[in-house]
Amino acid sequence: MNEHERNKVIVRTGVIGIVVNVLLAGMKAAVGLIAGSVAVVLDAVNNLSDALSSVITIIGAKLSAKRPDRKHPLGYGRIEYLSAMIVAALVMYAGVTALVESVKKIINPGTPEYSVLSLILIGAAVAVKIVLGRYVKGEGKKADSGSLIAAGSDALFDAVLSASVLLSAILYMTTRVSIEAYVGVVIAGFIIKSSIEMMIETVNEILGKRTDPEVSRFVKELIAEEEGVMGAYDLIINNYGPGRNYASVHIEVPDGIKASEIDRMTRSIQARVHGKTGIILTGIGVYSFNTDDEEAVRLRAEVSRIALSREGVLQMHGFYLDREKKDLRFDLVFGFDADPAKLTEEIRDEIAGILPGYSVMIAPDVDISD
Repeated sequence: MNEHERNKVIVRTGVIGIVVNVLLAGMKAAVGLIAGSVAVVLDAVNNLSDALSSVITIIGAKLSAKRPDRKHPLGYGRIEYLSAMIVAALVMYAGVTALVESVKKIINPGTPEYSVLSLILIGAAVAVKIVLGRYVKGEGKKADSGSLIAAGSDALFDAVLSASVLLSAILYMTTRVSIEAYVGVVIAGFIIKSSIEMMIETVNEILGKRTDPEVSRFVKELIAEEEGVMGAYDLIINNYGPGRNYASVHIEVPDGIKASEIDRMTRSIQARVHGKTGIILTGIGVYSFNTDDEEAVRLRAEVSRIALSREGVLQMHGFYLDREKKDLRFDLVFGFDADPAKLTEEIRDEIAGILPGYSVMIAPDVDISD
């Protein structure tokens, strides 16, 4: 789905959400006022907040579609994460409001009077909300829109809320026992919990979360398909909004390869990765690999043993030995609990014992892609 089609899906789904929620809010408000039910009136207000959420989702989609400019050269895609956070805040507001009003109802209980027609209308609203929630959430997943997914989840919670109001009303009509206020407290708790989870997910997107390991492995496999590539490392994927991913990576190639061949190779890799994943590789670094030096192969294994024997060292790569210049260089991947400076010094000292007089360059990396 290209960006134009994606925005059309978001806007269309948002408009449907606005229309349906406004109609439901009007119907529920009328039923709640006639029956004297605070729970039904609150449900109506919740539908209005859902309509507002759809408005925010549409605005966010429109703003995020703005073309890159000098001030924001990577575009405005992250605005969608901000709109998703606003939607989550509205969901939390609805949950807190429902909780407060339900507690008030427990302290000062009323005597609602439901009719058969009001029950039928509430039941219809439940069915509509379930259909709407599933539709909006499904379209959100298709369009990779956090705002739509959040709105769809909220609609499904609203269906549960409305169903609890309906069951409470039926129980009251048959037994004259009113539990709607207590049910409202329970449902409000679930709504608040859902809003917090939505906020955490959105904050993670804004801060920059760890790349999905499956995506990372797939990209590295695509790179390794290129003839001459002996390994792919240090993959970093930066997200600038749904479907807008920019990445950098290091590749390992034979030490005798020409610059012209590296140029062809990197361009081919960029085209393949973008075509299969939509990820734009903005930079490809190169590690040289000893191909005709048996001593270098032996020392690679020995240095790897030394490095990986330390707790906190996860991987060694980019190893290259230049015996003529007495130069050794490689990268180490450290865990987040490790002390890279201390471990690097210990490893360098031990290598000096087997390669005296060599210059040892160790580049520390952080475990971010695997």
